[in-house]
Amino acid sequence: QWLMTLTRMGLGGILADDMGLGKTVQVITMLLAHQEKLLQKPALIITPASLVYNWESEIHRFAPTLTVCSITGTAAERHQLLQQTTAQIWLTSYDLLKRDVDYYTQSFSFCIIDEAQNIKNHSTKAAKAVKAIQSDNRFALTGTPIENRLSELWSIFDFLLPGYLYSLEYFTHTFGKPIEIEGDEAKQAQLKKMVSPFILRRTKKEVLKDLPDKVEKDLWLDFDKEERKLYLANLALVNEELQAQLKMDNVDSILILSMLTKLRQICCEPRMLYSNITKPSTKLEVCVDLVQTLKENNKKVLLFSTFTRIFDWLEAEFHEKGIKYHKLTGATSKEKRKEEVEAFQNDDSDVFLISLKAGGTGLNLTKASAVIHFDPWWNSSAQSQATDRAYRIGQNQNVIVYQLLMKNSIEEKIYQMQARKQKMSDIFVENNGPKISRMTAE
Repeated sequence: QWLMTLTRMGLGGILADDMGLGKTVQVITMLLAHQEKLLQKPALIITPASLVYNWESEIHRFAPTLTVCSITGTAAERHQLLQQTTAQIWLTSYDLLKRDVDYYTQSFSFCIIDEAQNIKNHSTKAAKAVKAIQSDNRFALTGTPIENRLSELWSIFDFLLPGYLYSLEYFTHTFGKPIEIEGDEAKQAQLKKMVSPFILRRTKKEVLKDLPDKVEKDLWLDFDKEERKLYLANLALVNEELQAQLKMDNVDSILILSMLTKLRQICCEPRMLYSNITKPSTKLEVCVDLVQTLKENNKKVLLFSTFTRIFDWLEAEFHEKGIKYHKLTGATSKEKRKEEVEAFQNDDSDVFLISLKAGGTGLNLTKASAVIHFDPWWNSSAQSQATDRAYRIGQNQNVIVYQLLMKNSIEEKIYQMQARKQKMSDIFVENNGPKISRMTAE
């Protein structure tokens, strides 16, 4: 009803429902209601590359009377499709749209972007290409409209309703800085009033009365003696470099990120950095024990990490202990991705190793009833999206989510920062919560 009302008024909005509540099927339902209109003017759906075929199969499944064409393949094949297709729904990826945008000359009845956080940075080619498309109505789907800062929300609105939130410069001056830095509650209320009619957010608790519980457990671990010495030595070096960096006029943020990454790697598995270390890390040993326990309790596990190299060591341990697993990383092809997902859902495997970036979106893994986050990511939204591969419609078991964290380390700092970022998301998306913080030199 919300989608149809905005359409009738010639407006657009962000469908920001919790992951796993069926944003895809809501949009397909709306398009089906406009079936006649789509014969004259098609709809364009833009998604991450890994989800194009997922959308195609969902349209065939839920709206078999709609015709659909995926604009994929080689450049020549795509350009031929763009000239010849008469389908009511066109599907493509952000990556291909960037390359083909000059060929998208006609106007569409709808332009719908899935995982809309892909255009959160207004200056990227993807964001510019999406905003160049001519369409009568525009909708964005994302469970995470704000991952880090308010300018991301501005960029999505710049696609939906260009000019409604003013220019970026004016928005930053009027809302961004006062809210993020000064905690200006009047500005916060004003912005919330402006954006709330165009954001629909339902949580699982509201919609799915019969969805089982999700229990979250943070497992805090201590370094052993050698790991502690190694961590502190690296911390001292990083601190020196950091102090030098922060005194400069132009801080090299990539260099700072690499320093922080080094500390994160030591928390996870020092063997990523030091070839002379032979024994597994504390965290790896705890993780393998946890998987073993969950297996004994007949729980299938999704295991996420941002470092795919961790999987090499985990696989070796799993082989030794007879733990069956599947694996999905950024290097997995789309076809293989689908095979691995279907296999995990239907076989007797124990674990699905998934890199956070590759597995954060578009997967339905309801056979898993346990999730392990091997390492914390900079924002909790990405982690929540990953968790919700298991905790979604179709799940009939309680889901238990473990986060493995090293005490007195950078992971503790990231954990605290996640909580602050979550507050910002809560204010503008979940409609509650206190002041916003942002990342500072400290």
